This record gives sequence, structure tokens and C-alpha cells, in this order.
Amino acid sequence: MAATKLQAVRRQLDYKAADVITLLLRRADTLGVPVMEQTSLKTKLSRWENGHEQVSEPYQRLFRDVYGRTNDELGFPSDDEDDEIGELKSRLALARSVDSAAVDAFRRQVDNARHVDRQFGGLSLLEQLRNLIGQIEDLLSHSTARGQREELAGVLTEALTLAGWVSLDRNAISQAWSHYERAKTAAREFGSTTALAHALAEQAFVLIDIGETRHAVEQLAHARSLGGHAVSPLLRAWLTAASGEGFAAAGQRSNALRAFDTADALLPDEPNDPSLPFLFLGDAHLDRWRGNALAKLGEPDAVEQLTEALPHLPAAFVRARVAMMVDLAFAHAAAGDRDQAQHYARQARQLGKQIRSDRHLRRLGGLILPTGRSRPL
Repeated sequence: MAATKLQAVRRQLDYKAADVITLLLRRADTLGVPVMEQTSLKTKLSRWENGHEQVSEPYQRLFRDVYGRTNDELGFPSDDEDDEIGELKSRLALARSVDSAAVDAFRRQVDNARHVDRQFGGLSLLEQLRNLIGQIEDLLSHSTARGQREELAGVLTEALTLAGWVSLDRNAISQAWSHYERAKTAAREFGSTTALAHALAEQAFVLIDIGETRHAVEQLAHARSLGGHAVSPLLRAWLTAASGEGFAAAGQRSNALRAFDTADALLPDEPNDPSLPFLFLGDAHLDRWRGNALAKLGEPDAVEQLTEALPHLPAAFVRARVAMMVDLAFAHAAAGDRDQAQHYARQARQLGKQIRSDRHLRRLGGLILPTGRSRPL
């Protein structure tokens, strides 16, 4: 007969003590909870299971997560009020355990997801990002320490804007909007004009995609006005280029071309800023962005602009390559070149399906080929 409910649950689940220790350590690592070493935890588990010592916080939380059982089922204090108070204390203790190393670990997870997304697409990323966002939001909502809250809010903003971008690429429009709304709230908690301006501007792309171009232009103007000269030159250049895309989508040719000329003038000689790992304007990125705007406007120069930029796009930016090939398909179609339009449309469709870029595949659905004989798509 089991000595305690805690031991009984482990036996019922057919877990060995070593398995439980591994699961506890893994869950603690995921949550960023500092716990004792494996050897000490092995001794402690024996004492807990044999009733020689009460399970302390935050280990009760870890056991609940690992076993999927309630406090009562695990033999922890089960009075409703005590249970509620204990849960709150557990979450507060968990939040207090967050330090700069834990925040850096969260940030690395976001950065790794960003790398995976741009090269392989977001097919498997959304659920991963949602879980990460949930963890950070829970910690933030129970954090009482100044400084710690701001750091958590900063990494949360990055996670939410990335989730918004991945959702947009998967054509999950409402989900993308919601992620950006939460990103703006997190950016305000973070106290960062840079983060807020970036979230506002990216959300404007949702408006562009659903045809709300006038409101997109207004939101992009608001994003640009937030920081003024206080934000980095790289962000100012990026926000200006984003406004150029908004103008192009709204058919405002002169404003669009002027915006991209200004963005080019603002672009610093070193277009990489470690503090802004989500912005890319060097290595042909600004050139391809201008090409996208020219294609939206139906400008004859779009073909040359995009053709010259395509070989200079880094290989890791696979989704960007899909976008460029879609732009080239539209640009060639506007120029009356059916064969080249079909050529790029086929390439874009093939690569877009590989990385499940539903947004660009949807754009291809609106391609109207010029008349003339040619092979079918």
C-alpha cells in the first residue's frame, strides 16, 4: 500500500521515480523555475512520498502539471480557500523566481522561432508560440517586481508580434489582429516607443490585407509619429518603408515613391541592430520592398527592381523569396509577359506550399494573366 497519495498517483501512472524527476526538471526548465539538483531532488521525492516532509511551493505546482492531478488527489492542502491561496502564492513565487537569465532564455526561444519561421515557415510554430506566450503572460500577470515586469513585457512583445506575423502568413487574419493588440498592450507595459511603433506598423499590414488601406495609411503615420527622432535610424527607415507599402496599397504613387526614397536615405551604413533582431533592411530587403510597392502600383520598373534584388536575397529568407516571386508574377503580368508571369507563379506556388505560406498562395489566386498562348499554371 502506498504511503501517501503522491506515491499512489505515481504508481497509478506507472512512473519510475527517475521518470518523475526528469519530468519535474523539464517542467521547471520550461517555466523558468529554479529547483534543486537532480540528486537532491531524488532524496526529496522519497521523503515527500513517504510522508516525512510536506511538499513545498513551487513543487506543488510542478507536480500538478506533471501528473495532471488536483491538490486533493495529490494529498496537498485541499481546503478550497487554502487551495486558492496556495495556487496564488505558487504563481507569485514562480514569478519572483524569474531573473535576467530566465528572460534571456525566453528571448532565445523567440529568436530561434524567428529563424525557423523565415526559413521553413510557420506550419508548426503557432502552437509553440502560443504556449510560450501563455507562459510569459502568466508570469507577467503575477510579477510584482519593477524591472522584472518590464523585461518580461519586452520579450512578450517580441513573441506576440512574431505570432501575429506567422498568423498573418497562415491567413489567420483575426488571430493575427488579436496578437498585435496584445503586443501593443505589452509594449506599453514595457515602456518602449520602439516596441509600440513596431507592433502598430505590423498590425497595419493586416489592414492592408483586408483592403482597409486608408486606415492602414493612418495607422502607419501614427507609428512613424510616435518616436520621431528618438528611435533608432534603422527603425525610422523601416517605418518609412512600411508607410511606402501602405501608400502603394492605397494607390498613392507619389507618396509611396517618396517614402521609399526617404527610407533609403535614412538607412544607416550598418543596417543591422542587435537590439532590433526583427528588422531587416540590408541585403536587398529594402530593394525588394520597393519592388513590392512598384508591383502593387503596376509600375513598369517593378520587373527590373525585383529581378535585380532577387539574387541578393540571403538564402535563409525563404518566405521573402516566395513573396518576391509572387511580386514578379504580378509585375510580369502587368507588363504583358504571360510566360514569365507563369514561370514565377509556378515557382512561388511550389515553394509557398512547402512552407505553407497561405498568405502568398492566396495572393497568387488573384493573379490575372495577360492573354496569349502559354502553358497552363
